Amino acid sequence: MRAQATRYNSPQMAVFLRVLLSIALLAALATVARAQQDEDAILLVAHPAFRDLDYRQTVLLAAPAPNGGHVGVILNRPTKRSLSSLFPEHEPSKKVIDPVYYGGPFSRGALVALVKTSVAPGAGSVMLMKNLYMAFRVNTIDQIIETTPNEARYFVGYVGWRPGELRSEIDRGIWSVLSADADVVFRKDMDSLWEELLQQTRRIRAGSENPYAAAFAGDFSKFILPPR
Repeated sequence: MRAQATRYNSPQMAVFLRVLLSIALLAALATVARAQQDEDAILLVAHPAFRDLDYRQTVLLAAPAPNGGHVGVILNRPTKRSLSSLFPEHEPSKKVIDPVYYGGPFSRGALVALVKTSVAPGAGSVMLMKNLYMAFRVNTIDQIIETTPNEARYFVGYVGWRPGELRSEIDRGIWSVLSADADVVFRKDMDSLWEELLQQTRRIRAGSENPYAAAFAGDFSKFILPPR
């Protein structure tokens, strides 16, 4: 027994155990990273009784943020302003066809962009789903406007959730949940989007339990987005 104890306490064994621990840690981190990458964006459809002025009859796109929280934008609130009317001195803005949208109550004075691209458009961008990014930084948005102006949709403000807030809102029935679709995100006619998706969620509930609600059954304690 004494010889065994000496063998297990040898420097070689200590190194071997540290290597095994490192391999296990790397495997765990890789698993977490894969899980985060596999977590999909969702559509949130406001309940008809939800009367908050910011969210009444809205459809939101929401997705995990790199800091562990969730971030998104309101999809069906186009404004009457063009990008060029907001930035008349910025010549490339005149190429943007769609109006600017109201994205949400966070940073109402800031411009964010949803961009159709297979790679990150630049610094300060968050992948929401495959081939779709949200860009926050001015330099990145400028580059998008100058190079691919109509491969993006531009929003004033965005939406974020505090720890456990989104799960609580879904559990209380404020939102119905659907899988995200890029065609919906960049749809031209937004006037009837809320009614159409509301009917879709009602058909799902009538047929079976919403399969996407299970995505929010986990631990939301890691969310760290700021309060509204």
